[in-house]
Parts: sequence; C-alpha cells; structure tokens
Amino acid sequence: MKNGLYTIHIEMLDGVSGRNGGVMVLHEGTIRGGDNYFYYVGSYSFADGKWKGELINNEHTPSGGQRPLFGGREVGIGFSGTYDDDGAEVLATALAGKRSIRFRAVLKKLVES
Repeated sequence: MKNGLYTIHIEMLDGVSGRNGGVMVLHEGTIRGGDNYFYYVGSYSFADGKWKGELINNEHTPSGGQRPLFGGREVGIGFSGTYDDDGAEVLATALAGKRSIRFRAVLKKLVES
C-alpha cells in the first residue's frame, strides 16, 4: 500500500441508499480523511495485495437538513480488501448506534508521498 493522497468513493450495500465521496491520506499505517460533513482517523495494515483496518468517523459540520446515516454519532468502521499500485477496494461495516451498515469503497491514488 503506497503512502499518499487518495480519493474515496463509497456506495452503501444491502438495500441502503446512499453514496459519498471524499479524500483520504494513507501514511505509514495511519488514515486521515474526510468530506464536507465528516472526518475520520484510523489505522491499517497490509501485505501481499490485501489490507485491513479500522477507523472512527465523526461529524465536523451539521448536514444542513440532510439526514446522513452517520450524522451526530461517532461511528466505528472496520474494513478489509485488496490494493495495487493505483488504489484499493474494500468492504466495510460501520456500527452506527445499534445499526450495522455495510458499504463498498474504492480508493484511487492521486499523489504518492
């Protein structure tokens, strides 16, 4: 997994409607990122084309009338997936209150650091 700045595109699974996008910095096993309403921090490990990790998602700006699934909560997320030199894909599970929400995310490398 290359250190760098990535775009992230998220699509909800299991009949939950919703998509999101943002940016993520991966550096030496740490994750930092966010979008218009949320920021997230976490960690990851990787080897032989596979990676896994966890992060915490928090709201930094109220969503202005929209009702995001994670709004107003600290949400723990675990993920696993694959990577190559250009990016990565993951399947993730978020625990939002008592609800478990699965999603797929695609990361594309913008700049290597």
